[in-house]
Amino acid sequence: MPHERFQFTGVGGHQLAAALDTPDGPIKAYALFAHCFTCGKDVLAAKRIAVALAAKGIATLRFDFTGLGSSEGDFANSTFTSNVADLVRATDHLRETRKAPAILIGHSLGGAAILAAAGQIPEAKAVATIAAPSDPVHVTHFFKDRIEDIRAQGEGEVSLAGRPFRIKREFLDDVAEQNLMAQVTKLHKALLVMHSPTDDTVGIDNATHIFTSAKHPKSFVSLAGADHLLSGKQDAAYVADVIGAWAERYVDLAPRPVADTGSAPRNVVVQETRASKFQQTVTTGPHRMLADEPVAVGGQDSGPGPYDFLLTGLGACTSMTMRMYADRKSLPVDRITVTLQHNKIYAKDCEECETREGMLDQIDRVIRIEGELDADQRKRLMEIADKCPVHKTLTSEVRIVTRAAE
Repeated sequence: MPHERFQFTGVGGHQLAAALDTPDGPIKAYALFAHCFTCGKDVLAAKRIAVALAAKGIATLRFDFTGLGSSEGDFANSTFTSNVADLVRATDHLRETRKAPAILIGHSLGGAAILAAAGQIPEAKAVATIAAPSDPVHVTHFFKDRIEDIRAQGEGEVSLAGRPFRIKREFLDDVAEQNLMAQVTKLHKALLVMHSPTDDTVGIDNATHIFTSAKHPKSFVSLAGADHLLSGKQDAAYVADVIGAWAERYVDLAPRPVADTGSAPRNVVVQETRASKFQQTVTTGPHRMLADEPVAVGGQDSGPGPYDFLLTGLGACTSMTMRMYADRKSLPVDRITVTLQHNKIYAKDCEECETREGMLDQIDRVIRIEGELDADQRKRLMEIADKCPVHKTLTSEVRIVTRAAE
């Protein structure tokens, strides 16, 4: 599945690293995934579920909370409340650059956080929790022998999943003040609770509390045999399958039909994401993609560059035009491959060019034609390549009219 990496600004002003797994086709809906406590966006369960949902047409955003993975900031300065706020920030970023998530998914403490954030995301229609605690204070059980020291000293180091983390008194106070079940009671969204009855990290009684506190529509699915982290690949696939099927009842997952506009031109809209210096979203009709510059010139290389798009247009037009001709003439063409490169050359090195001074743009185009064709057929197809509309546009006088938006 296509995979995009980018950054957005969290509530603390830090840049948070995000990943968006998108379908290799029409996007039916967007989902936001919150990972487990001290995990990252690339933990196996999160990656596997996001990729599996993308295969079902659901684009899924996951990101590293403050101080985790590739995100900036200090984990010790984060709290449950700040994590919830960053989930809302992630939603804002999706809303501004693509579309707000209709599906919210949270794993472990991420499930509690997604329940707390759901009320601030009006576009969300369906919420799914996986092995979630019913009270965020549950995470303090993992370092209960250090709680008194943390309160006395203001902070302390604890070991979680074999790694050292600093926990501050503010974190303990914050989770103690949460009243998550009151928020679940007022959720007013479809809820799916998924939990393993043999989960020895977050007991099944937590699922019971969440389920009984919520109002309908609500569903419960047992993840029998799965461990807390869904380390089994088949378990993550099962979770994705269930969420995809369940969400269909509450979220319109039908691909948006493309209006038939005939030959009328349609807009291409390019807008800064502000997630990095050069990153842009490019939208044309139902299609959305990223544009960026290479790392060497200050970008993140998160998408094709402007000249990449220019060459893409010429290459695609060349291949399509040749295919139309080959099919019309019933030529045995199996496949056409167009490879392009853009360079600057000295005008004096181009004998056939009218310009004699300075630099010129040169596009090198190599066309490979596969099939049982004779020399005359190949020659004619190469001539047709120069007749593609984009080729004609690039080699003709082009008038660009620029005006300020109202």
